[in-house]
Amino acid sequence: MDILILYYSRDGAVAEMVKYISRGIESVAGCQARIRTVPPVSAVCEATADTIPESGPPYVTLADLQECAGLALGSPGYFGNMAAPLKYFLDSTVPAWLSGALIGKPAACFTSSSSLHGGQETALLSMMLPLLHHGMLLLGLPYNNPELNETRAGGTPYGASHFAALDGSAPFTKEEIALCQALGRRLAATAVALHAADTNS
Repeated sequence: MDILILYYSRDGAVAEMVKYISRGIESVAGCQARIRTVPPVSAVCEATADTIPESGPPYVTLADLQECAGLALGSPGYFGNMAAPLKYFLDSTVPAWLSGALIGKPAACFTSSSSLHGGQETALLSMMLPLLHHGMLLLGLPYNNPELNETRAGGTPYGASHFAALDGSAPFTKEEIALCQALGRRLAATAVALHAADTNS
């Protein structure tokens, strides 16, 4: 069962979160993480990119959305919002919306910011809005994860987050790592439970 991790990362913090979230996903029997990214966009002209990036995971396709059993969506937070490259891709997913490809599938969001909190929760909410339009089932992090009460950096009930510092030098805390893994594990376990319920109905 593939759980899609779709993200954009400019300076590497969100990409680091992907590693921890994928570990959580793959700790659930029968689940594997399918990792995809999006190309950058240009503010001054149409940006073009090869269909295969020079390094890192492949670029996402609509087929990745249609085939996934669940979705983890991640972006750095820019002024309390998701990054433009991720929004640009989501704006192209009308065919998946028309077909209902994502209806009933679980989803979760994650983010990183360079200032403490720095609009993390609103960035997470901005990613949730198109997922609601797709009919996905949104998951956060419940407070039975003790790290939510212990963290002095990232981590919210809206999803996993990381405080990277202005120069991106802040290391991941044990609480941030644990919450990333918990989010991936919860997403995968929910996908398995929903699949079992559909199979038995």
